[in-house]
Amino acid sequence: MTEFEKMAKRLQQFVEARDWDKFHNPKDLSMQLTLEATEVMEHFLWKNDAEMAAHCATHQEDIADELADVLNNLILLADKLKIDLVKAHERKLAKNEIKYPVEKSRGHAKKYTEL
Repeated sequence: MTEFEKMAKRLQQFVEARDWDKFHNPKDLSMQLTLEATEVMEHFLWKNDAEMAAHCATHQEDIADELADVLNNLILLADKLKIDLVKAHERKLAKNEIKYPVEKSRGHAKKYTEL
């Protein structure tokens, strides 16, 4: 069992022990995923580069907790939709390698439609 599979299994056990699966439908999980991502964003809102660096240095555990919440919700949503995240990641990265070839994309942030 991979580390990712262990993590997903432990999360599912956590949910089952609390009888929360009945609340976990794709709509609500996707909304919760967005809310958790917004909590990550709040750490950086209205901060310049220096302020962000200082905030990250003093709030690393808080930011890590929010990132973990995003990951947990993503895992739960993928599980509910029967999506293998590892395979989805590999497939999407292969697609992005075609959309963003190194020779055209290196060093800038243009969207593939602008290349």
